[in-house]
Amino acid sequence: MEKYTGKPVGFGDVEVTGGFWKKKQELVERVTIGAVFKRFEETGRNGCLDAGWKEGMPFRPHIFWESDVTKWIEGAADFLRKHRDAALEEQIDILVDRMEKAQDENGYLNAYFTAVEPEARFTRRTDHELYCAGHLIEGAIAYCEATGKRKMLDIAIRYADLIDRVFRIEHSASFDTPGHEEIELALFKLYRYTGEERYRMLAEYFLDTRGTSERDGTYSFADLEHMQSHLPVRRQRTAEGHSVRALYLYSAMADMALLEKEDELADVCSDLFENIVNRRMYITGGVGSTHRGESFSYDYDLPEYTAYNETCASIALAFFCRRLWLIRADRRYADCAELALYNTVLSGLSLSGDEFFYENPLAVDPRRTAFNDSRAQGLREHLPILQRVKVFSCSCCPPNLIRAIGAIGDYMYSFSGNTVYAQCYMNADAEITLGARRVVLRQRTEYPYDGNVRIRTETDGDYTVALRIPSWCDAYTVHINGEEIPAEAEEGYVLLARTWSAGDEVVLDMVMEVKLIEGNPQVPDLCGRAAFTRGPLTFCAEGVDMPGVQLRDIRVGNAGEYAVLEETVAGERMPVLEGKAYVRPEFTELYRPCRESYREITLRLIPYHAWANRGECEMTVWFLKKS
Repeated sequence: MEKYTGKPVGFGDVEVTGGFWKKKQELVERVTIGAVFKRFEETGRNGCLDAGWKEGMPFRPHIFWESDVTKWIEGAADFLRKHRDAALEEQIDILVDRMEKAQDENGYLNAYFTAVEPEARFTRRTDHELYCAGHLIEGAIAYCEATGKRKMLDIAIRYADLIDRVFRIEHSASFDTPGHEEIELALFKLYRYTGEERYRMLAEYFLDTRGTSERDGTYSFADLEHMQSHLPVRRQRTAEGHSVRALYLYSAMADMALLEKEDELADVCSDLFENIVNRRMYITGGVGSTHRGESFSYDYDLPEYTAYNETCASIALAFFCRRLWLIRADRRYADCAELALYNTVLSGLSLSGDEFFYENPLAVDPRRTAFNDSRAQGLREHLPILQRVKVFSCSCCPPNLIRAIGAIGDYMYSFSGNTVYAQCYMNADAEITLGARRVVLRQRTEYPYDGNVRIRTETDGDYTVALRIPSWCDAYTVHINGEEIPAEAEEGYVLLARTWSAGDEVVLDMVMEVKLIEGNPQVPDLCGRAAFTRGPLTFCAEGVDMPGVQLRDIRVGNAGEYAVLEETVAGERMPVLEGKAYVRPEFTELYRPCRESYREITLRLIPYHAWANRGECEMTVWFLKKS
């Protein structure tokens, strides 16, 4: 399939009408947006925007607080684009007024460097100025698109113009490229929104200069790999350093490759994707295996109990995948995006909608955590928390979840020429521009809990609908208007080229089996173990469902022995797996000669994203495989 011809279908042209994602969007709109705003009010984040802090006052601004707030604005704006809300707009307008008041005449806008260290502007690469500017730009575009109000966008443009002059034209800053990538994505978005070439040129300047500047420093406790500055971007072939920064960088590289139709950069992006998914990604779509720098580490280093897997990193991975499928149609990109979205991303949000995980481990043991918490600070290992919380000191994940779920329609379709690609399935209606024609597709499905997808077209004409067949799917059928048709997949897509009539219906029926998955033997924690998946979902066991059983001692047999039930977990209906498993009879000795004796138990598994909603208890994704 031809490269560089893919075009996105944005969530603005997609209306989620029901099913899984409608429920999540309703929860976020009803609960999460207000809960995060309230916590940002209580912790001083919102108030810091006016840059009026003085010594002795509470809530001294932090270097990245602004990004929390502008990311929240972007997420809220995504919902406003669908449903205007005067009260929510008033909250945002107050925040924007504070920004306008704080902005310098030359366009500079950063609460910390205005109120706390004005003499240090653009002197420390490590301190998130450009990162905050990027989220300001993205939030401003989203709010203008949703409401037509330009004040925040004008503020962002004045700041972007200053950054362009200082960095690309004058080179008067003390460093050359961002310490925390993000502004590159925002500048490409601003270029597409305004058509102004200078924003594209600045984004590409930051990318081309990265890894080449002697003025680009790093933290005293880190190295250049931590900020992906160890090599020029076209020589980076493995995912290194801080995982969120890395994936924001790789996403911007994919943007540039698509805009410039550059094979070298596209090949680098492909190599980075391969390294991540084949060497450095968890079965849940989590990335960044260590808390040391929130970073990628080395191939096959995927520990379970200390897995970091920042929620934002999996959101960033989905960003990267969405860009890659525009460069080249390959189902693996959508496979990876939905793996991250349905597992690690959603694990970051409680089923109640008002509590959050920053880290997403693959196993927890409350005994280990309790012992660890009882030690003096210097004697503790780093372990993820067992229950979600309302806000973090570094609170990037809550507003990032709002914008990810609000804009989930971004992942539904793309198009190239006369072909519409169905990427991630969801219950939604979409309007897609193919040349002079607006194609309307209505999709109905209970995905990811069911593999049946119905797509009805409301548009006459000659065009192609390309159905993604996910890698997890071993058997499927395709019917058009009730008649089964031959459906060989090409690069993972079934191409349906025909003269369509309004009312035609395609039914893709994918067999969604329970599968037992094993890991590469080079991953030490996974040797002899297996995990359960069904469709794009990874499953786990929780101690609350298995009283008196040590989860890590459970041995599992065949996936075919497991039934799929629909049950309520913490107030939400979802599929639950139940089947036979085995544990050793209890014994009192610390060690004893091996015996091949087991007792049969019923193992109950829930979707990974739903864990930790019923109190603290043991959890595991991986189980011993019974021979």
